[in-house]
Amino acid sequence: MATIFTAWQGVLTRMAKAAQAAGRSPESVHLLAVGKTFPAESIRELHGCGQRAFGENYVQELTTKARELADLPGLAWHFIGPLQSNKTRHVAEIAAWVHTVDRLKIAERLAAQRPESLPPLNVCIQVNVSGEASKSGVEPKAASALAHAMAALPRLRLRGLMCIPEPTGDDERLRAQFATLAALKQQLEREGLVLDTLSMGMSADLDLAIREGATIVRVGTALFGARTYNSNQDQGIPG
Repeated sequence: MATIFTAWQGVLTRMAKAAQAAGRSPESVHLLAVGKTFPAESIRELHGCGQRAFGENYVQELTTKARELADLPGLAWHFIGPLQSNKTRHVAEIAAWVHTVDRLKIAERLAAQRPESLPPLNVCIQVNVSGEASKSGVEPKAASALAHAMAALPRLRLRGLMCIPEPTGDDERLRAQFATLAALKQQLEREGLVLDTLSMGMSADLDLAIREGATIVRVGTALFGARTYNSNQDQGIPG
């Protein structure tokens, strides 16, 4: 456990330093441990260190790991990958959060399929802040209409916004993309929506994201090590 525990403590320390440098409380930023491609036992080990929020990118991995780790107390699953309409039921029944809603149809299916026995499903709108054609996410100018429509749905709780910036070695470009998401959240709040979440920042850029207001950072490789993919897996959303 020492290796994962040391990595976990290192990430938490890095997050705290970034928050303090931005004049923020370290408690204002939360770590989401991304388990994509890593075995359930790695998640079990990190849970034993004290981590409770875990993210998965693939529905099959989410369902398998949720079954294998059902005995762990307090574990909260976050779905952070592209979500197809024919796979929403599994996510609605298992996850506590979905970060990647970018269409009203997906939100409506999640709302309809969320079991009454569970608390409302926390959701974030994924925004394409980089303008890349290959990226999922709603365009910033269309986010307001989607947000207000989602906020009216039953069994969902709209918490905020999520983004995946364009991979670049230019820190200023990265900061500008994070700042776009933060500004959009402020706009939606002025429009009367109550939001508390900016899901942005990963292993390589979480410091910049925290500086621009991130409240959840999604970290995988800095906790578990480098990923390996088989021929049937794409690389999806990194962490």
